[in-house]
Amino acid sequence: MRECICIHIGQGGIQGGNACWELFCLEHGIQPDGQMPSDKTIGGGDDAFNTFFSETGAGKHVPRAVYVDLEPTVCDEVRTGTYRQLYHPEQIISGKEDAANNYARGHYTIGKEIVDLVLDRIRKLADNCTGLQGFLAFHATGGGTGSGLGSLILERLSVDYGRKSKLSFCISPAPQISNAVVEPYNSVLSTHALLEHTDVTFCLDNEALYDVCRRNLDIERPTYTNLNRLFAQVASSLTASLRFDGALNVDITEFQTNLVPYPRIHFMLTSYAPVISAEKAYHEQLSVAEITNSVFEPAGMMTKSSSRWSSDSTGAAARTTKRARSFGALGAAASCAANAAAAP
Repeated sequence: MRECICIHIGQGGIQGGNACWELFCLEHGIQPDGQMPSDKTIGGGDDAFNTFFSETGAGKHVPRAVYVDLEPTVCDEVRTGTYRQLYHPEQIISGKEDAANNYARGHYTIGKEIVDLVLDRIRKLADNCTGLQGFLAFHATGGGTGSGLGSLILERLSVDYGRKSKLSFCISPAPQISNAVVEPYNSVLSTHALLEHTDVTFCLDNEALYDVCRRNLDIERPTYTNLNRLFAQVASSLTASLRFDGALNVDITEFQTNLVPYPRIHFMLTSYAPVISAEKAYHEQLSVAEITNSVFEPAGMMTKSSSRWSSDSTGAAARTTKRARSFGALGAAASCAANAAAAP
């Protein structure tokens, strides 16, 4: 078995991760208490989901995940939420004071006090794996914990698990929507760690997610729950090949092989299609060509990028036509983003 360990860092990473694990459980037929119906009819009866879940002697399925935040509020939401029985109590780690949107506090002071405990929990999860293939980090680079502590954890993982792949799902600061004036500074400071210590980084931002919710899902006032569930759909689709039997991207290293043209150019602008509201879903009839084309439209992007994207993506889309057929829409979008970034 080729296992993956997920690390959810800071408020953005934890709340997004909560939505992800809720969706993973629904996809694999795992109940909120971790039990799975004995017939295993949901999920086709295969056991590929063990890459993300470990099964205890009592038949409970526990996520291979660690939640970490420097203050307890968001972790307490997980501890008291619907899926509180799903997680091992030791895998939810919280400190007593937050990073106050300050990269330095998350990386050098408050974060430094907690990082050894986090790595100890990760080491325990790694010891329970028969063939660990890598790590998936979920964090927002605008906050102090997601940027500072996230960078510190990635740096330490490179030292302890240098040969293992590291993927990052990164919520970037948006152009218009911001919770703190220092978000761009935190993001720039954390980019160094993402450049050096991750193999692939999937970028998303809240403003683009808001626009997709409003435009495609007809939600007049999207909440963070809506945004997190949309983010979960994207993360689920990207990791589906790891959790279900298949032929493509069955290993974390294949993401890097298939999508990254040069090692340092590994920041993927994620796109997703089709996104259709529940009311319209049964009245739409989309062809493969329409879905593929909509992936390359700026309206389907999960990141607010400059107006150059539309012109660059046209050329990049032409260069990745053959790859689109083999990757499917999501892989083609990420590949297109990498090529667009590499274009002069």
